Amino acid sequence: MGDGPGTAGPAAPLLIACALGIEQFALRSGRGRAGDAPGPVTVLRTGMGPKAAEAAVSRALGQDRAPGTAVLASGFCAGLSPGMHPGDLVVAAETRESGDSTVCTGTGLLAEALASAVPGRTVHTGPLTGSAHVVRGHERAELRATGAIAVDMESAATLRAALRSGPRPVAAVRVVVDAPEHELVRIGTIRGGISAFRVLRAVLPAFYEWHRSLLLPRR
Repeated sequence: MGDGPGTAGPAAPLLIACALGIEQFALRSGRGRAGDAPGPVTVLRTGMGPKAAEAAVSRALGQDRAPGTAVLASGFCAGLSPGMHPGDLVVAAETRESGDSTVCTGTGLLAEALASAVPGRTVHTGPLTGSAHVVRGHERAELRATGAIAVDMESAATLRAALRSGPRPVAAVRVVVDAPEHELVRIGTIRGGISAFRVLRAVLPAFYEWHRSLLLPRR
């Protein structure tokens, strides 16, 4: 599950949702021109936290006349697995929050596209869990014990809101900026933050490839 193509129409838009201004800047200014996309692309800044993400995505899709819009949550995350490094990529097989889970679309294809778009960077695939606050110390170990490989504040809420607005392909891709052996102090002021920012600037071609695959007819 999670590896099949979606049902978006031939001109279905892509909505990329992120929380922070620095994430939006990285996605908008990075590699991947709008003309390379198979359909219209919007990079939406939702604001920080699950409530802000849910509200912003619900508003955006409520105004959308294309019900098949694909939604991809992106930005930075905290890695939970030992051995993770800033700049590693996380492709969610599912997002989790408060006991609920959302299975993502095209996980395998997205992971392959990212490995090609950002060569040399490790791509991890697995459950991405949600939190309403920044996770530190013992909480990191507790979340890892559930099987999650990374945590962020907005992905689960973004995908939940997207599917509440109607059936559509959904996915989540995050760049590790904070890992067990590399805890973040302040984004952009340490080497790990800069590394993660550069990786986030390079992911758009992979997102476009994922989106393009959704538009192919089923065989």
